[in-house]
Amino acid sequence: EGCVVEPTVFSPDREQFTVELEPGARIRASLSTRAGDTPQELDYGSRVEFDARVRPPRNFQNPGAFDYVRYLAHRDIYWTASVVRGSAIRVLPGQCGSRLMAMVAGLRQTALRRIEALYPNQPYETGLMEAILIGETSKMEKVWTENFRRTGTYHALVISGVHVTVLAGVLLFTLRMLGVRPLPALAAACIMAWLYALVSGLTAPVVRAAGGFTLILGAKFLFRRARVVNLLACVAIVFLALDPEQLFEASFQLSFLAVAVIGAFVAPWIESATMPRRWAATALDDYDRDPHIQPKAAHVRTEGRLLAETITLWTRMPERVSTLLVSAAIRLALWLIEMLALSATVQLGLALPMVYYFHRISFTGLSANLIVAPLMEAVVPIGFAALFSQWHWLALLAGAMVRISARVADWHAALEPSWRLADPPLWIAMAFGASVLACLMWRRAWPAPLLVFAILVWQPWPQPSLTGELEMTAIDVGQGDSILVTLPRGEALLVDAGGLVQYGSSVKSNLEIGEDVVSPYLWSRGLRKLDTVVATHAHQDHIGGLPAILRNFHPRDLWVGARPSSELIAEAQRLGIRVRYPVAGESWEQSGATLHFLTPAGDQPYRKTANNDSLAFQISYGSRSMLLTGDIESEAEAMAIARGVGHADILKVAHHGSRTSSTEAFLDAVSPEVAIVSAGFENSFGHPHPNILARLRERHTAILRTDQGGLSIAGTDGKRVWFSQMTQ
Repeated sequence: EGCVVEPTVFSPDREQFTVELEPGARIRASLSTRAGDTPQELDYGSRVEFDARVRPPRNFQNPGAFDYVRYLAHRDIYWTASVVRGSAIRVLPGQCGSRLMAMVAGLRQTALRRIEALYPNQPYETGLMEAILIGETSKMEKVWTENFRRTGTYHALVISGVHVTVLAGVLLFTLRMLGVRPLPALAAACIMAWLYALVSGLTAPVVRAAGGFTLILGAKFLFRRARVVNLLACVAIVFLALDPEQLFEASFQLSFLAVAVIGAFVAPWIESATMPRRWAATALDDYDRDPHIQPKAAHVRTEGRLLAETITLWTRMPERVSTLLVSAAIRLALWLIEMLALSATVQLGLALPMVYYFHRISFTGLSANLIVAPLMEAVVPIGFAALFSQWHWLALLAGAMVRISARVADWHAALEPSWRLADPPLWIAMAFGASVLACLMWRRAWPAPLLVFAILVWQPWPQPSLTGELEMTAIDVGQGDSILVTLPRGEALLVDAGGLVQYGSSVKSNLEIGEDVVSPYLWSRGLRKLDTVVATHAHQDHIGGLPAILRNFHPRDLWVGARPSSELIAEAQRLGIRVRYPVAGESWEQSGATLHFLTPAGDQPYRKTANNDSLAFQISYGSRSMLLTGDIESEAEAMAIARGVGHADILKVAHHGSRTSSTEAFLDAVSPEVAIVSAGFENSFGHPHPNILARLRERHTAILRTDQGGLSIAGTDGKRVWFSQMTQ
């Protein structure tokens, strides 16, 4: 029971709302829906009670994983709840919450309904316009934004300080055209900025931008000039004093650095280099301006007039028209130069955090941003004009501009190199920071950050390897499998990459296990290439994340079990990856270890397939070995015993510890010292089964579980065996 503080948000197959149980303690609830269900809309301030399965949120327990628990806690959300299907959400008498927030929530809900009315049966336009204008991302699918991410233009799709700047600029221009004096107009823009921050959910970038406008208003009131760097310092001091944890947020760091490099490098350069020339190119036919033109820009005015006279003589065009055209062309060229310098400087200044947080640097973003950023900035005022007026022609115009931006991003993404960057070593981070500071203090040091940037992209240092050790690492991917194996001479094999099984859902989850969970862990280990990827069998909880892995790490080989996914094979062939089909009985040496394959059988004799299609193999090094079993069940285990499977010191327990696997006979034959179970936290399948755990304990086997201890590692140097877990 509690108070609704975030009203219902509807997305395909789900309703979601947030309830405050008591001040500072909130729960995020979701209700699965089906076609034909009557939606139940809950407004801010409604008192409700409902039956639900409650659980605390949990991070993927891997190094480099996103801290989802901290993200929710920052919003006072400490539990998630799944409403029991078929049970009603009961609205209790009375109201709760604050009147101000009720008004803000009402404005937000009205805006969302109006956007939906403007784009009926258009999920793409609805999802993106809600994200761009209001900051509501529940209907925005990740596949729609992938190319924006690749080209470094994703910032144009999310609520940011730019939105505040554009809206304030439009409002200031309108008020000034209506004759409002500058200070009242700026005050109105400041009020609008804070109202917009409230309606858009008080996201940190918008709040910082609104705070910046407040400081500008104060500076104007006191007849002070608002310099970018000083403004940035004030905003940082104020907001870090109110919320010190923002210092560790990627959003704050990227925003701060972007504005810092603009204020420290781009703004002074524009002020001294291009702004005088733009001023000189204005009103070329006004000779009274000539004495006020800076000497270094006077040639622009002279050459512009000569060019205009030449055009008039060649084309018989009126001299006033040719002068206006030349003036506009010069100013446009200077604006393009400024935008290129701005884009390049910001890309360079943000290179290190972009690699650290997102493992990518966009080169096509230099030109993509020149088109996408102005288009999307124009979408903001046009979209709000359509929102208030409900004129469909304005909505169509805004939607068309979003579509054009997407086409531009798609075209640039096709040119973008398909590489990703691993976490850089500490010395690169220190060198990059030192080079930027040196450039700030001494302008002639500008080649230093370019050199470090080139090294950061090139990454000439070798991949870290565990030479002389055989290691198995079970990555925490929830209910699924993803096993990293490093061989004694340094080669890296990834066996499966997890994935989400969505039963009957028509909408793909925005969480992509291969991209969002497995890849960050591999990058945190400094890996930027894999030698081999293994797809044990074609179940989504094993291969769902593999397409992203193939794209991100470009392995030499892909090994597959029986009846592999045709889509995965096609993706491997598109990327030029060799596909191999090992079968039971094959063996070979690789990177200082011996690999022996136990399943699948070449003639597929199993009565029950699917899980038994799994590729299972044993890796031996020295006097020790490990066994990877995929999801094989009792029938395939019996065949492996018949083929002479022997002792394995380290066992990846088959099928997440299901009772259909790990038979007494199989465990007797393998007799493992260490067993790793890869299963999801509080999964609905009951994995691992208590009987299987009891069998392992009876054999005095050490049990590592990803659902309890997170990332689990076991290894050997060929003589002794060791193991550890993330949470230990």
